[in-house]
Amino acid sequence: MTLEIIAVACGLANVYLTVRQNIWCWPVGVVMVSLYIYIFFEAKLYSDTLLNVFFLVMQFYGWYQWTRGPVEHSRSLSAIRRLATRGWTWTILGVSVGTTIVGTAMHRYTDAALPYPDAFTTLLSVFAQFLMTKKFLQNWVLWIIADVVYIGVYAIKDLYWTCGLYVVFLILCVQGYREWSRG
Repeated sequence: MTLEIIAVACGLANVYLTVRQNIWCWPVGVVMVSLYIYIFFEAKLYSDTLLNVFFLVMQFYGWYQWTRGPVEHSRSLSAIRRLATRGWTWTILGVSVGTTIVGTAMHRYTDAALPYPDAFTTLLSVFAQFLMTKKFLQNWVLWIIADVVYIGVYAIKDLYWTCGLYVVFLILCVQGYREWSRG
């Protein structure tokens, strides 16, 4: 439980800094996802475990991407972009097909708890993280959908601290969408 509380604290800091477009969101994210790799493996949420391995790599990639443009007072000034219809189509198709493949594999070949909801949130998160590293506004929409499902999944798995974290994430994601849409 202590590791979960530390991961929650890092998660709150990570999303807050991301909303503010502060490049320190990325190293804080490294700590958070490293802890969650262990936590989710222990909870038999294998898709989430793999997702956090992916997030670990993406923390370094995101940090690199956000520092390629102008940075002032730790704030990335790279332009916020908007996803076109074609991007939405690929995103929806990728999440749908990926959920089917990963969910089926986890159901058939592991003792995963909640393989399809876990796969769905994992695929949403992969696409959202990629869009975030490229500073697409719509990353927040995917995070909002994922957070709603995550809250239910973590409540079912008795990960109440993490469930609470995702309630706060949901609120911060709505705030992130609002702030980035002005930017």
